[in-house]
Amino acid sequence: MMKLTVIPGDGIGPEIMTQVVRILKHVQAPFEYEEHQAGEVALNHCGELLPQTTIDSINRNKLAIKGPTTTPVGGGHKSINVQMRQTFDLYANVRPVRSLPGVKCVCSDVNLTIVRENTEDLYAGIERMVDENTAESIKRITRKGSERIARYAYDLASRTGRSKVAIVHKANIMKMSDGLFLKVAQEVGWQYPDITTKDVIVDNACMQLVVNPQQFDVIVTENLYGDILSDLCAGLVGGLGVVPGANIGEKAAIFEAVHGSAPDIAGQNKANPTALLQSAVMMLQHVGESAKADSIMKALIAALADDNARTGDLGGRGNTVSFADAIIQRLG
Repeated sequence: MMKLTVIPGDGIGPEIMTQVVRILKHVQAPFEYEEHQAGEVALNHCGELLPQTTIDSINRNKLAIKGPTTTPVGGGHKSINVQMRQTFDLYANVRPVRSLPGVKCVCSDVNLTIVRENTEDLYAGIERMVDENTAESIKRITRKGSERIARYAYDLASRTGRSKVAIVHKANIMKMSDGLFLKVAQEVGWQYPDITTKDVIVDNACMQLVVNPQQFDVIVTENLYGDILSDLCAGLVGGLGVVPGANIGEKAAIFEAVHGSAPDIAGQNKANPTALLQSAVMMLQHVGESAKADSIMKALIAALADDNARTGDLGGRGNTVSFADAIIQRLG
């Protein structure tokens, strides 16, 4: 058994986390569950957004699953997600995007993965006010950061049988920062002769993803571009409520729902646990429990095909608990 740090999060987080843990226990996933807090709930209870007890738990266990947390817009506290990525050096944000049967979407045959550098770029938060009318943000790209995210992307492509990696950048304009990222990623790509590499300027990548997403296998890109492209791709397959995510580093891995905390429906048994459950599937794969991961995924797909099981946001008649019931029923 391995210890797993469980962070329910804010808003709908505790509701969907309860059901995901319930499903994990049903398949006898090899975890001992250690619950800790982060986000506004932690701030209200502990006076800190990311309490030391939570940090210590993740440092000990090296593995966590996290529900959504609230981030204020234009002020207030820093994003907990950004803070956790920087605290544990979770340099790889991995976002598989695939069409799911039973989920209404723009494209029915999307199956790609976005690998996003998670610690550098504009998201490093290096900002200052030049004067009262001028704000400045620093875009920082390093060889180390570029090389390790590119290697992660190519290794992922290799072990999952993917044949293509697209490097997304804006090196035609930002010739030094994006130029360095592109150069280093291409150098890594040369070491994987069985994988086809192409580079795509980010604005063109947006258009290509809308027009023909099937052309992509693995996309590797910088922090800001990856954030935008990930949400764009989620829109192709039904929204953030059906897309999982992981933040992975050498010392820890945190699997999370990538959607918001939806405080407007918190406590109403309406929330859809699909994204968080798929993140749990990724976590099982990460720890070598592929059979359990596959069984949950098959049960989830079967439940999504049932109008009575699906939650209301997906056009179904189910709710948070009854949807989890339907998944468990299909697990046997």
